[in-house]
Amino acid sequence: MKRKSNIQYAALPYRLDERGNVEVLLITSRETRRWIIPKGWPIRKHEPHSAASLEAFEEAGAIGVAEAEAVGAYSYDKRLKNGEVRTCQVHVFPFNVHSLLDEWPEAHQRQRQWYEPDHAASLVQEAELADIIRSYRP
Repeated sequence: MKRKSNIQYAALPYRLDERGNVEVLLITSRETRRWIIPKGWPIRKHEPHSAASLEAFEEAGAIGVAEAEAVGAYSYDKRLKNGEVRTCQVHVFPFNVHSLLDEWPEAHQRQRQWYEPDHAASLVQEAELADIIRSYRP
């Protein structure tokens, strides 16, 4: 099935620590193991923020609430299974994490780690995503 869209939806998983400071949850990609945020293609019959919430659950085992409005977008090149490279625009939805599951659908394929925003921003490859992470305040 050929995808019609180059748009993806992502969750920016965050929590507040005991001092009220923001922490961001990053996950590793399955193939290159680089640090990213949970993201995926649009899901039929789901609003964009709902699709982002499902990605946070599947990829990070995160349970929480996504905001309905995106805080920004970034672009990256995605290599598809057929070898094609497609530039995707990813709309980012803040996702307030209430809890993390010990077991989740992609638990054995990814790592996850909490970071303070500046450190998280330094770990992601996409400059636009780094800017979103650095500037986001709940």
